[in-house]
Amino acid sequence: MSQSVERALGILPLLAKGPAGLGEVAVELDVHKSTALRLLRTLHEHGFVYRQPDGRYRLGAQLFALAAEAVENLDVRAVAHPHLAELNRVTGHTVHLALLQDDEVVYVDKVDSRYPVRMYSRIGKPVPLTVAAVSKLLLADLPEAERVALAGRIEYPRYTARSTPDAAAFLRELAAVREQGWATDLGGHEESINCVGAPVRGPGGRVVAAMSLSAPTVVVPAEGLLELLPLVLRTADTISREYSGSGPAA
Repeated sequence: MSQSVERALGILPLLAKGPAGLGEVAVELDVHKSTALRLLRTLHEHGFVYRQPDGRYRLGAQLFALAAEAVENLDVRAVAHPHLAELNRVTGHTVHLALLQDDEVVYVDKVDSRYPVRMYSRIGKPVPLTVAAVSKLLLADLPEAERVALAGRIEYPRYTARSTPDAAAFLRELAAVREQGWATDLGGHEESINCVGAPVRGPGGRVVAAMSLSAPTVVVPAEGLLELLPLVLRTADTISREYSGSGPAA
């Protein structure tokens, strides 16, 4: 990378913290003010920084426009699918990817299991909010006020004896999911189906999607599925890093 480009890029993280003057930029880059001014003028000409009336600089509208366009055109399903398929290949179990849309969680991708027993789920189908692992992951990441409001307005069907019974229990479970970073559905929707899930995070760390690994108890008991949780978490981390452009998984 050329020295000028590297220095120009060094200005952006500084301005992301708030407006800064020419002197502050020069100190941050460890360059003369004339060099800092030249870089700032170039960035200003392209709309990446803006010079305020008080002489300080802040991030420009063009930078935000490009970021918004990039996020809008980034399809998490396209990024995730190869990794979902690989998880399916390694485990043989059903893999789902889901998104939150208003008050619904919807499957946007599915890789079916290799065994004859198949799950009744399909792309585009809403997911049971109060029991599904992917739902818990997506809703747990909402701001507290939104979580509480949503918990108070949705219904709590008793699919099985293990289904979440009410809003108080649901909020407790979401708090646990938020803290531990993963979720389960152990017979909450169907007695014979278990599921473990992990969040897919975007550039800002917010949960943008959720993935899960599911299997019927006749194939693998809940304890056996939980043993695969590290693999699920690793897959979600890989997708998150690729989606957010933060580099390869640890």
